[in-house]
Amino acid sequence: MRTKLRGAVTTLRPATADDVPALVAIRSTPEVYARWRGRGDLTAELTEDLMDPEVTIYAVECDDRVVAGAIQWSAQEEPDYRHASIDIFLDPAVHGRGVGTDAVRTLARHLIDEHGHHRLTIDPAADNLAAIRCYAKVGFREVGIMRRYERGPDGGWQDGLLMDLLAEELT
Repeated sequence: MRTKLRGAVTTLRPATADDVPALVAIRSTPEVYARWRGRGDLTAELTEDLMDPEVTIYAVECDDRVVAGAIQWSAQEEPDYRHASIDIFLDPAVHGRGVGTDAVRTLARHLIDEHGHHRLTIDPAADNLAAIRCYAKVGFREVGIMRRYERGPDGGWQDGLLMDLLAEELT
């Protein structure tokens, strides 16, 4: 059973189907949509993600906001390559307040301490400087550019930045 994870300014709780409308509203904002390019029915996409047994999604709570965004993780369980990957999106209303840094740090600590991961990855768009700074504050380091990694909002390919964090580097 997944439990709530508490950070300094955030609480991460297991996301449910009841959170989908709020998460769709957040993902539909121009600032978030430009990074999380949902191309179709966002409600169906988020509902499907919640049902995926290989992805764990938490709703991010802070202040009096019941849903300020979502953070998720999945794992590569092949013993020779074992690691976890993180992804996050937040309501623009909480950007720049340390909410993302705290949520990523809280989940990273959980993945290292409770799941035994020695390495975590995250892959922001290469031009998403705010996200890159956020992840660096947690201890993630740039590994390299993944060229033409994902489709941008205009349908063209854009670069991604692979970042990773070793357990002993978590700040």
